[in-house]
Amino acid sequence: MKRTATTILVTAALLVAATGCGGDDPAGTTGADGRKQVTLTLNWVPYGEHAPFYYGLQNGYYSAEGIDLKILPGNGSGNTVKQVAQKQTDFGWADSPVLLKSVATGMPVRSLGAYLEKGPSSVEFFSEKTIRTPADLKGKTVGGTPGDALYATFPAWLEKNGLKKDDVKVVNVDAAGKIAALAEGRVDAIMGFFHDQAPTIESKTGKKVDVLLFADYGMNLLGTGLIANTQTLQKDPELARKFVRATQKSWADAARDPAGAVTAMAALAENEPAPEVLTKQLTLVLPLLGGEGPPGVNTEAQWTETIDLMSRYAELKDPGAPDAYWDSSYAKQG
Repeated sequence: MKRTATTILVTAALLVAATGCGGDDPAGTTGADGRKQVTLTLNWVPYGEHAPFYYGLQNGYYSAEGIDLKILPGNGSGNTVKQVAQKQTDFGWADSPVLLKSVATGMPVRSLGAYLEKGPSSVEFFSEKTIRTPADLKGKTVGGTPGDALYATFPAWLEKNGLKKDDVKVVNVDAAGKIAALAEGRVDAIMGFFHDQAPTIESKTGKKVDVLLFADYGMNLLGTGLIANTQTLQKDPELARKFVRATQKSWADAARDPAGAVTAMAALAENEPAPEVLTKQLTLVLPLLGGEGPPGVNTEAQWTETIDLMSRYAELKDPGAPDAYWDSSYAKQG
């Protein structure tokens, strides 16, 4: 029997306490079997993007590195970053723009690599709306959530595509209410992460969803990736190397065996989507990994582009060089 999201979040808190995160030990405790007990907090409750972690867990990739991994649900990237900063969890999976703004406020966190090199930021709508390009958004109503990177950069994205801010009516919608707003016809489209939301919307409504990706129309922001507390990196860099190594292998192998990744997640996760939705979500996320190299290996140019966009359009204060936010030494080429 699957548990509710609320139950899972309570369980996550108990697991954090049980594995010893927080306080002066930034990397958990060592179990009787000699493996390090480590927690990874996701950016949200489990959905298809997270399947590679469960694939690696089921196939023993983390265990082979001496890691006893607990995967915990999240409640938004901002909360995940805070938990990592406060050493309530060992590692996090969070959106890179959120990480940038968190570091700017003084949080002691760093990215160990963004895995979604092509950002999933998008405008989503039902196919019946016959929206084919950004120009077709003129006169439409779009739901967005104030405070997130999509909302902040949307006016600049419109401008890049020949539209004025006033050409589109933006309606403020809580993050949890965006799907309902679209399904109920209160908006023509929503801003969101297409690989997560589009399959969910299609499943709930029975209608086909189309999307316009920011990245396909002139504006790419790095997506989700691994993060860690700087104290963890200082005190136990070898643990971080092992964790990243197992994660890179998990993602690379899951990309070659998506059906196996879906099966692993269905077996190990709680409150995950229905298998057909999970499969669609994973299928959509894999092309976002980027180039031919191993997952999580980025370039300074990629981080510089995201930092520049965030500083110009999303109020990133005192933007620094990429190494102020990202430690490139952990995700290796091979």
